[in-house]
Amino acid sequence: QVQLVESGGGLVQAGGSLRLSCAASGRTLSRYVMGWFRQAPGKEREFVAAIDWTSIGTTRYADSVKGRFTISRDNAKNLVYLQMSSLKPEDTAVYYCAADATIVIKISAPLYDYWGQGTQVTVSS
Repeated sequence: QVQLVESGGGLVQAGGSLRLSCAASGRTLSRYVMGWFRQAPGKEREFVAAIDWTSIGTTRYADSVKGRFTISRDNAKNLVYLQMSSLKPEDTAVYYCAADATIVIKISAPLYDYWGQGTQVTVSS
């Protein structure tokens, strides 16, 4: 079992930045693809970004966040980060960290094995 705990959410003005963190316990994350998803009220959970566990650290981003968000990981510390910049009101959502025991990055939420409880990000206009 893997337990994931997100932190770093909050209220920020449009154009601002936030860094989300995801701390894992139970197992090392070094063999998991790590992803960030978000869910706004009344909407389905959507893919934001993911990073594989190889030394290359291949990443994938949703088109809506490309160039603004950066995902990274520190396997030694069992941490995953999502640096968010140039935030927009439409980025407002609960952000979830997820882990998938695979080598291939997937963008479908049901395919991920473990989930955190989420952290709220609110961007004011």
